Amino acid sequence: MDDPSLFRTASRYVRRSRYLNENAWPGTRLRVKWEFLRRDSYITAPFYGPILAALREGRLEVGRNVMLLGGCWITVPEGGRARIGAGTHLNLGVFLAAYQHVEIGAHCMFANGCFITDADHRFDDPHRPIGAQGYEVKGPTVIGDNSWLGVNVAVLGGVTIGRNCVIGANSVVNRDIEPFCVAGGVPARVIKRIDPDGAQQMGQAL
Repeated sequence: MDDPSLFRTASRYVRRSRYLNENAWPGTRLRVKWEFLRRDSYITAPFYGPILAALREGRLEVGRNVMLLGGCWITVPEGGRARIGAGTHLNLGVFLAAYQHVEIGAHCMFANGCFITDADHRFDDPHRPIGAQGYEVKGPTVIGDNSWLGVNVAVLGGVTIGRNCVIGANSVVNRDIEPFCVAGGVPARVIKRIDPDGAQQMGQAL
């Protein structure tokens, strides 16, 4: 290949293909599934993101009886950390990005298409493409035990959702939600509160 620009283009293509399609390789899929099996948990293909490296390097922690269904994308780059608590269920197409710290408690349920992150794309420089401006981490994102997020809920950076919360479908959570609350909307607001005694009894039954 004599043309240097063509060589650079081909190299970029290979790198991008490796990043985007790594989990399509049978060997990688088996290794990821083996890592989940070792943790007494389950993941089903297709899945996306550099999951294998994050698991092996300890950046992604997965508790027992965690279940990730098809289409989930998890990215935990170097310097980031993500934890998924025991018994938590991520349904189809859930996206989790932890550039610093994302923690999901035990026995949580995420419906299809949920988005959880601790960072946003920077956009303050109008002279640079947004994709080239990097990310702004807004603090840890924490979701408490036994919480249920409906279809297409987005949880943004620096947000804490307390334990035993329910977040309605298509909501955007950009502020803290106290424990034992039902919230919804854009932005999400508390709609009603859950009786803590009843919630504790429900949690003990799990």
